[in-house]
Amino acid sequence: MHRYLLIPGPTPIPPRVLRAMQRPMIGHRSPEYGEILKRVVENLKYVFQTGNDILVFSSSGTGGMESSIVNLLSSGDKAIALASGAFGERFVKILEGFGVEVLPLRCEWGEVINPRSVARELDRNRDIKAVFATLVETSTGVVNDIKSLGRICRERKTLLVVDAVSGLGVEELRTDSWGVDVVISASQKGLMTPPGLSFVSISERAWEMTQTSRIYRFYWDFKTYKESFEKGQPPYTPPVSLVFGLDEALKMIKEEGMEKVWERQRRLARATREGIKGLGLELLAKGNLSHGVTAVKVPENIDGWEILKVLREKYGVTLAGGQERLRGKIFRIGHMGYIQFKDILVALGALEKVLLSLGHKDFRRGEAIKRAKEAGK
Repeated sequence: MHRYLLIPGPTPIPPRVLRAMQRPMIGHRSPEYGEILKRVVENLKYVFQTGNDILVFSSSGTGGMESSIVNLLSSGDKAIALASGAFGERFVKILEGFGVEVLPLRCEWGEVINPRSVARELDRNRDIKAVFATLVETSTGVVNDIKSLGRICRERKTLLVVDAVSGLGVEELRTDSWGVDVVISASQKGLMTPPGLSFVSISERAWEMTQTSRIYRFYWDFKTYKESFEKGQPPYTPPVSLVFGLDEALKMIKEEGMEKVWERQRRLARATREGIKGLGLELLAKGNLSHGVTAVKVPENIDGWEILKVLREKYGVTLAGGQERLRGKIFRIGHMGYIQFKDILVALGALEKVLLSLGHKDFRRGEAIKRAKEAGK
């Protein structure tokens, strides 16, 4: 049975990337590896749309999130964290864990934080050092207005830190022109590489803040990585084969062009959502929809976990369930990275059969595929 992986990460790996990862091993202190690392960083700058420094860590995206906190802040500093879902809440937990005084801004899951509320909090609390936001809240399928947040933070001379783990290479993100000081991402989503690498872009303003941070760090120290990268080497042993794969994935993105990547993601998102509506299902979010993941409400009187189980075991289609307070209430379809239009059609066709078998019949058969094809043109 062919397997279809449509979750919001890790995403399917292109054959070109898999082949690149099969290259013979080389030393991570060799000139050859130094050239690859230099090329990877330059191509990451293109994807991030930045001229700022970019550091590459051997870690998950959460490691990148932690690195941003321990390099910028000190215990007792104040920060705002936008918590509109599970990953915004993760920023809150990490900040609190290092003794930062957090002002969490929350909303209903499936909605987004209004940038004006951030402006009001910054005006009321002039001693806030940084705002931590999420580009794509993967748990709910919404995208935050980072462009507006960048303007608000620049006007108030406050640092803006953005988790773009599920957004980079998926959503429009213009790090420099939007004034984003720190952007964090990872390899396993829009960048079409297996998990294990995280990336952090750092503005000049952010580098200045690293000089006053008093949180102890060793592995995550930005200065150590920058000094090592300037010598063409990583400070510690990296997953070399993953870097081979990332190198190839970034070449693919540059060949296509960022504008075309963003448009392809918009087209896949439209097709997915029109197909879902054709099945008589309701989206969790009403607006600010991500182009990389769609959150769908489970119909009443149907077991959401049973939908996922039958899809996976009978049709080879893997979707994601809900997280935390949304467990069992939604399922999520990932359509980022190397997902193809035909994958969406297969998933919708299988979902139609599963829903019918479980008693959900409030739709016209074949309507999902029809609407998806029309929307995907």
